[in-house]
Amino acid sequence: MSSGRGTGRTTAAGTGLAARILLLGSLWTAAEAQLTGVLDDCLCDIESIEDFNTYKIFPKIQKLQERDYFRYYKSKVPVGIKAGSSNKYSKRPNNTKVLEDCEQANKLGAINSTLSNQSKEAFIDWARYDDSQDHFCELDDERSPDAQYVDLLLNPERYTGYKGPSAWRVWNSIYEENCFKPRSVYRPLNPLAPSRGEDDGESFYTWLEGLCLEKRVFYKLISGLHVSINLHLCANYLLEETWGKPRWGHNVKEFIHRFDPIETKGEGPRRLKNLYFLYLIELRALSKVAPYFERSIVDLYTGNVQEDAESKALLLDIFRDTKSFPMHFDEKSMFAGDKKGAKSLKEEFRLHFKNISRIMDCVGCDKCRLWGKLQTQGLGTALKILFSEKEIQSLPENSPSKGFQLTRQEIVALINAFGRLSTSIKELQNFKVLLQHTR
Repeated sequence: MSSGRGTGRTTAAGTGLAARILLLGSLWTAAEAQLTGVLDDCLCDIESIEDFNTYKIFPKIQKLQERDYFRYYKSKVPVGIKAGSSNKYSKRPNNTKVLEDCEQANKLGAINSTLSNQSKEAFIDWARYDDSQDHFCELDDERSPDAQYVDLLLNPERYTGYKGPSAWRVWNSIYEENCFKPRSVYRPLNPLAPSRGEDDGESFYTWLEGLCLEKRVFYKLISGLHVSINLHLCANYLLEETWGKPRWGHNVKEFIHRFDPIETKGEGPRRLKNLYFLYLIELRALSKVAPYFERSIVDLYTGNVQEDAESKALLLDIFRDTKSFPMHFDEKSMFAGDKKGAKSLKEEFRLHFKNISRIMDCVGCDKCRLWGKLQTQGLGTALKILFSEKEIQSLPENSPSKGFQLTRQEIVALINAFGRLSTSIKELQNFKVLLQHTR
């Protein structure tokens, strides 16, 4: 009898959860209706992006990310975090439940630093090769003695339990310090903002539409990056852990919580559109940087001649696909004013990305910090490319250029960041299918 009562309670709970997901699935219909048509500030429609990504980009970029050149990224762990000290974005937990959540987050967010002796020897060879190249661009912290190569395939971006006030403070700082926004204007659904009474967020979008195109684009790029990261967490969520064996998968309820138009008061679809906009920007950058890689002097060096040749052939194949896309974002519409003002604004963009990378150093989750910094650097590299069209067009065929160079770190970040966006759009389509099956 007790077994029967237990089964009844389990069935009831399961039925309740199923009913909740069914309701959420029906609510999502409204969001799907908003995720169609032409995007703002460009002439491309969402459906064309999805089809192009599914049939052209996604299969190839997945293969490229598995190649040795692209699977290893140098990551620097800040000293303060290594030592376990706190920072201004985190606070000590003060109850048992929060402590347990923190322990789980620390476990799931830890970096798997496993590297074979063969890989370690290869990295020494890579460093020797990279040092022999003429670099005229500013190097990030990849030369730091604290930086070490991390195998991205052993450290996939997924849910780690890192959430709540600490994560909010990091993202709040990114938006508040870098998106050209006055303190008096509050982003919708910001849990750290004071209550705004009847304001449903429209005052924010009124302010946003009043910005120049360049500053509006910058906000959309950061928002798109935020959305992409959230999508990865929803698609690779820890569903259960039995005997120490985790099971990862799509968490429909979490996806709805973050993006449903009713639960987010219309914010979800707006933010998802920024994901497509970010994809367009990075797609455009890849099409523009192709001439740099098409030169015989540029190789993707790992020490394995055949591997290097195959990696470059696959990369150039992807570049050909990117150039075939018919509705690229027109970057010439940006910085089209006076040269002095345009130069100043470009420098602001560059400094803001450096600041965002520094803020990412304060993320209290190793994996989150790794992928956050990689994708920030990837986006920064994409903008560097778009701002350097003349320099790329005048590159010499058989010698380095003082006008434009990319480091190994920038190349790896660029491809993996775009790969993450490609995956996000693919996962968004997967969630649409999952929600349709719940109706």
